This record gives sequence, structure tokens and C-alpha cells, in this order.
Amino acid sequence: MPSRVVVTGATGCIGRHCLPLLVQRGWDVHAISSNADPPVVSGVTWHEADLFDVHRVAAVMSQLRASHLLHLAWYVVPGKSGSSLENIRWLQASLDLMQQFREAGGHRLAVAGSSFEYDWRYGYCSDSLTPTNPETLYGAAKNALRAMLERYAAQTGLSQAWPRIFFLYGPHEHPDRLVPAIVRALLRGEIARCSHGNQIRDYLYVEDVADALVTILESDLQGAINIGSGRPITLRELATRAADRLKGSDRVHFGAIPSRSNDAPLVVADVGRLTSELGWKPTFDLDRGLDSTIDWWRQHLGKEGRST
Repeated sequence: MPSRVVVTGATGCIGRHCLPLLVQRGWDVHAISSNADPPVVSGVTWHEADLFDVHRVAAVMSQLRASHLLHLAWYVVPGKSGSSLENIRWLQASLDLMQQFREAGGHRLAVAGSSFEYDWRYGYCSDSLTPTNPETLYGAAKNALRAMLERYAAQTGLSQAWPRIFFLYGPHEHPDRLVPAIVRALLRGEIARCSHGNQIRDYLYVEDVADALVTILESDLQGAINIGSGRPITLRELATRAADRLKGSDRVHFGAIPSRSNDAPLVVADVGRLTSELGWKPTFDLDRGLDSTIDWWRQHLGKEGRST
């Protein structure tokens, strides 16, 4: 039966979608945030704490004595997080957090991993077969945390899952990422500038990502498990389908932004564990997810969105 869970990164794009799901499923939900004025979410108790403040976090964990932890917090800024030295700080803070959680009586945690841990030269990424060989400091820090978590859990009896999140889109995503950048530009009547768009990726709507995370947390599944759609799509098709809904296909300029020289041509998730071992499947197809995303940005942009 659900009991008490602590969520970090609860004000982020994914975390804010996990909170209502956990409440609906009967959890006693507590969220840690450094924000002194977090969003009001019915059924969620907020605790102000900086995850880099070891003593404060230890005090919160000791007070709550939660059975479960969903750790989503990290430094993720497009164009910066890949090489940022903040990754080292987050690696250390996350190690401290999982130890504080266990010492306060916790027994099950799920920590967000990333597709950036994989060797992208393989293209099709299996959570049980594809080697990890991250090209970025972000991917290396995540992969190092996973290795430490697996060994720490094996030594202490902690139950752990490492959901590796691939590519997502939806409300509250950083405005500079692909889908919001295109939607925002077209809502404003501007040109949406893209790379050639031939890269093949695996995109999943953020509410489905959140649902998969909560389902994994509630299970007894151990180790790495991919979270994705399992369906390849080119960035060009994704951009075009978003633009079509705004009648702005002619304002999407492919090739206007150079692609990286080392940009992998194919990165797709093998979601076999997610679908077969958990029986999980997404609720949103691409069209429904894009409609929801566009509606959110239209409201978020206010008059700019309504003028188009």
C-alpha cells in the first residue's frame, strides 16, 4: 500500500506532473524545494531546503522518515548542463541524499537517469545490453551516480530503480528546447529556425514520463529501465507536425541552425522492460501531446498567443 514519499525536483517540468499522480494514488506526498514560494498542489506538503545543505536535508529526512524517494532534481539547462561543473556538485548532493534517506528508514528509491549515459553510436539503446559511454560531463555524472547507487543498494539492502529518461516535450519544458522553441516562435508570428532535422530521436509526452516514473517507483523493479516511446521520429517530422497545427509550416526554416558535428543520427529507447515487466504503456499519442503542449503555451504566452 502507498505510504510516505519524498520528491525532489518537484517544481521542474517532470516533477510537477508526478505530484498529482502520487496524490491520486494515495501517497502521503512531501516535496523538497529551495523555492520559498512553491506552487500550491492539493495534497502535497512542501519543505524548503537546498539539496547542497547536507545538514538541512538530513534534518528533513529524519523528520519525515519516508519509505520512498523520487529524486528528480538536477542542473538541466539547454546548451549549458552538458559540460557544466554543476554536475559534480549534483553528483555529490545526490550521494548524500540517498544515504540520508536510507539512514532515516527509507527502503525504496527511484533516481532519474538519462539517455545521455549511453554510447549513442549504438543508436538503439537497450537498458540491459547497450554500453554506457557518455560523451558529456552530465552523462558521466549521471552514470557515476547510477554505479554508486547500485553498489550502495546491494550492500545496504536498499531497493533501487534507475529510470533512464530519453526525450520529452510538454508543458513547463524549458522554452529553448525544440518543441517549445518552435511553438513559441509560431505563436508570435516569427520564423522558427531549426537544424536540418534528419536526426532520429525518441520523444514521449511529459505526463506519460511522469506516469512511468511513478509506476516504476511503486514497483519492485531494480536497476536501469528506459523511459521512452520506443518509436523513432525525425526532428523534422516532429517540428512539422507541431507547425501544421499552427498553420505555420512555411515559417519553419530547416538548416537555418547548424547541427553539431558529433550529433548522433539515431537515439531510440528499447522499452521492453517498461512494457513487458511493468505492463506500462503511454496514454498520449503524438498528436494529442502536441495539442496539449500548444494549448499550454498559447495560454502561457497570453496576448501573444491569442493574437495568432
